Amino acid sequence: MQRQATAPARVRLVAPIRVAIYARVSSDQQAERHTIESQVQALLAHAAVDGHEIAPELRFLDDRHSGASLIRPALERLRDFAAMGAIDLVYVHAPDRLARSYAHQAVLVEEFARAGAEVVFLNRPIGQTPEDTLLLQLQGMFTEYERARIAERSRRGKRHRAQAGSVSVLSRAPYGYRYVGREAGGGAAHFEVAETEAEVVRRIFRWIGEKRVSLSAVCRRLFEAGVPSPTGKAQWGRSMIWTLLSSSAYTGQARVGKTAAAPWRPPLRPARGRAPVPKRLSRRVPAPPEHHVAIPIPPLVDAALFEGVQEQLDENRRRRRQRVAGALSVARLAGLPGMRPRVLRFLAKELPAPAGAWVPLLPLHRGAERPRRWPASVRRPGHPGRAPRRGSLARGPPTARRPGPRHRRIPAPPAGRAHRASPARAGDG
Repeated sequence: MQRQATAPARVRLVAPIRVAIYARVSSDQQAERHTIESQVQALLAHAAVDGHEIAPELRFLDDRHSGASLIRPALERLRDFAAMGAIDLVYVHAPDRLARSYAHQAVLVEEFARAGAEVVFLNRPIGQTPEDTLLLQLQGMFTEYERARIAERSRRGKRHRAQAGSVSVLSRAPYGYRYVGREAGGGAAHFEVAETEAEVVRRIFRWIGEKRVSLSAVCRRLFEAGVPSPTGKAQWGRSMIWTLLSSSAYTGQARVGKTAAAPWRPPLRPARGRAPVPKRLSRRVPAPPEHHVAIPIPPLVDAALFEGVQEQLDENRRRRRQRVAGALSVARLAGLPGMRPRVLRFLAKELPAPAGAWVPLLPLHRGAERPRRWPASVRRPGHPGRAPRRGSLARGPPTARRPGPRHRRIPAPPAGRAHRASPARAGDG
């Protein structure tokens, strides 16, 4: 009796669907209102209804990132996962959460579809018919149009309130003032003078305008007096002092519209401690003076003192440039070897040497002998004339080292002859 061969049953393994969610908010106010948490809860609930469970590593959240740009940390990681085939389904609350521009929406949806990942919007599912595609395109275009209209209405309304004299359009009250809201101000917001801080502002203006004190000296005096900075720190910065002195609000004219938005341009090298690409791809540039709108507020200093301070700041800036130009010209003419790249960039501008600058005229090529005494023609007034120490710029330019080997070469023993060990090592081993 022959046994019938039974073929083993084949079991097909079905891989689980890998599901991810994406949420985004663009402003700090939306983050404070926890709108991104509401998006996440809605997306997780919808995925649970469909029978999917979202892993923590597949929750991509962009907090305080604008949808006008595709360069977002969570979106970049989501696109990388989709390109590797690690995601099959992506839940998004609405198309404007994925991108503001319709062109960006079309690029992302097509990219996910090419990678085999399906995008599901909660407010309007995407269909496969031409009508559904047309509806998605129209929705993206209307979203972009409405965003531009909201920005234009906000700009016009802010400018109108500034022309009416409302201080509510200002971002914050300057140092020395206190903001009073509509409820506390009897229906109109205004600035009132904070006497303690206002006295500090008047003192700084008098130091610069009357006593001609430098910004570093002002910072040192404030630190010694124990006056905290506007940010609450014990130490004041020169840039902070310069910004305070350059503000026309202390003369009674707070200006709105001093800067305008412009497209972001990548710098030659990113600033230290900052991301190479900012969250908002825009920058602020100075606006023409005719676009400024002045809002009257209580003055702290008179116009004459303010103009004197501006002249002193210009003079300080001019003197600093002359000092830097003199030092760099001396270094350039001295031919100092091993200059840093930052100094070399300044030297490339061919800065002229200022009048009265001490410039050494001795040849400083490699192998030059170091003189014992400097000649009288290049000696500074009151200089003892002794030879400078190597590497000391205060007493004179450094000279190059004398050429010579750093290590003494020992000839190898001839072939076939054993090398006799030294007495110190004869007993080793």
